[in-house]
Amino acid sequence: MPSDEPTVLWAPTEERIEQASITRFARWVAATRGVDVTGSYDALWRWSVDDLDGFWSAIWEFFAVKASTPYDAVTGSRAMPGAAWFPGAQLNYAEHVLAGNVDSAIALQHASELRELDWMTWGELRDLVARIATGLKFLGVEPGDRVVAYIPNIPEAVAAFLACASLGATWSSCSPDFGARSVVDRFAQIEPKVLIAVDGYRYGGKDFDRRDVVAGLRREIPSLEHVVLFDYLGAEGETVLDDVVGWRELIKQQEPLDFAQLPFDHPLWVLYSSGTTGLPKPIVHGQGGVLLEHLKLMHLHLDAQDGDRVLWFTTTGWMMWNFLVGVLLTPASIVLYDGNPGTPSLDRLWDLAAEAGVTTFGTSAAFIASCMKAGVEPGGGDRDLSALKAVGSTGSPLAPEGFQWVYDHVGADTWLFSTSGGTDVVSAFVGGVPTLPVYRGELQARALGAKVESWDPDGHALVGAVGELVITEPMPSMPIFFWGDPDGARLRESYFEHYPGVWRHGDWIEITERGTAIISGRSDSTINRGGIRMGTAEIYRAVLADDAIVDALVVDVPGREGFDEGWMPLFVVLRDGVTMNDDLVAAIKRRVREDCSPRHVPNEVVQIAEVPRTLSGKALEVPVKRILMGQPAEQAASRDSLANPGALDVFVRMADAGTSAGG
Repeated sequence: MPSDEPTVLWAPTEERIEQASITRFARWVAATRGVDVTGSYDALWRWSVDDLDGFWSAIWEFFAVKASTPYDAVTGSRAMPGAAWFPGAQLNYAEHVLAGNVDSAIALQHASELRELDWMTWGELRDLVARIATGLKFLGVEPGDRVVAYIPNIPEAVAAFLACASLGATWSSCSPDFGARSVVDRFAQIEPKVLIAVDGYRYGGKDFDRRDVVAGLRREIPSLEHVVLFDYLGAEGETVLDDVVGWRELIKQQEPLDFAQLPFDHPLWVLYSSGTTGLPKPIVHGQGGVLLEHLKLMHLHLDAQDGDRVLWFTTTGWMMWNFLVGVLLTPASIVLYDGNPGTPSLDRLWDLAAEAGVTTFGTSAAFIASCMKAGVEPGGGDRDLSALKAVGSTGSPLAPEGFQWVYDHVGADTWLFSTSGGTDVVSAFVGGVPTLPVYRGELQARALGAKVESWDPDGHALVGAVGELVITEPMPSMPIFFWGDPDGARLRESYFEHYPGVWRHGDWIEITERGTAIISGRSDSTINRGGIRMGTAEIYRAVLADDAIVDALVVDVPGREGFDEGWMPLFVVLRDGVTMNDDLVAAIKRRVREDCSPRHVPNEVVQIAEVPRTLSGKALEVPVKRILMGQPAEQAASRDSLANPGALDVFVRMADAGTSAGG
């Protein structure tokens, strides 16, 4: 074994390989398609991207997709943008979710800071979906209408989405911790007919009354004809809300559940870009594209099977909520949580995993890093995690130390799969494969049907070197369009401008000779010093290894006088009781020099109170860079899209004081 090959942290047993859904699928493909893809995952992946029609028709057949009218062809066009999938087919996403499960089986478990752990059976879920669908029809909702939701990650949200999908209405949701302006910026673009909202929520032990926000949404979104209010918090006191439909009124009647038969590309939901600059892009996905992609992803990559219970901590404002709902396309059940994962401590989600018998624990790289810093012991004490088989991580690159922590503190037999994808396709480009080993710091493989490559600036594919993450063949779950983009200009600008006809995602990726992948962060915030490009994730990994530092943000500001390669400040949040001094600065710079490169040693280390982050936890590298270059803060970032908008103020003051480029 070469000395530079990373450590294998886990390898599947023969029994696990035999039981995996992807093993059954590969054998079925070999038997029915005459293609030998059973020898290796690489053989299966290459067939899946070289023969798109063969692969996606196999997914359709293997998972028994039900269509009231058959498709004319798998691909009507393979051009990007503009690929056409399964023309002629008529189907319904919700029908596939709600079919085939016995009424008494558990569909989902749920808990929150307001509710104790409970469950909902398939019979109860179908009943609630039917009642919501009936109520929405009485409110005049028809196929193509938009229904938006300002609601937490609770069972009522799942049921409301499925009701919309059953009718052919288009769903869109935001978490109630989104500020009013951020919600209006999203929802107003798609002109919804109905808003479903909660009166408030609890987070971190504090109650937040949102009724005035809901009233403001109604005033600022003129297309709204009805507001449905769900009494979640039980808020008391006066409010400006009136003329609303109560939740109980909405669901008081029930007609038989019916499923509108819709074209494959009929809009299922609208998701949004992070909204850190300008208006968020309303990304529209089709019913059939999401159905096919999620059947593939949840069965073959997540390996969700009968008896499995999948928890992924998310809010309704992040694509991972849509991902989690997609798990209901499998025989597994899901686990929802609404609240602060750090209240009363970072043990909360691990406790929930034990209480709910979770088999797959999904989280973010940031949560794992926080557990590392806080000394959390998931398998310690009386907590029983014996059911837990897998841990998933997404949201940002998981550091090699994070991989090691999972195996040291969660369990040596745990399948850890780090994934990378995006809101843009509501799926993963690279991630988990249950039949492959896990290498420290590496994502296991490129996903089936996703022709992921690493490209240099001239469009040449790279192996063993960092390049732009591109997709060279279409996927069914790529956006069918952006709302309000009739000529497709924004869509082309977002993905296809750099390499015409090829999807450029905006991440740095390395494909190794083993077929694994390493994500280095966003390519638009990657730091190029002396011709050496380095993802910010690598710098953070070096900096956060110092126990004195709990968070960090690094940017590269071009054009700063006195700095030939630009000014590269590193902003750090220190642990309570730690003081910034010359020794600490020297230690930080030394670690970056040794772990990253001498070219990427920061020009300055600046202490800040907190790193500005979006509501989904992403650090605002590019907006901070733009502010420091002199762009007005209101143009660089939408404060309503931030978890901590006040964290931007220090950078505004620096820019005003002449710290901006050229100042």
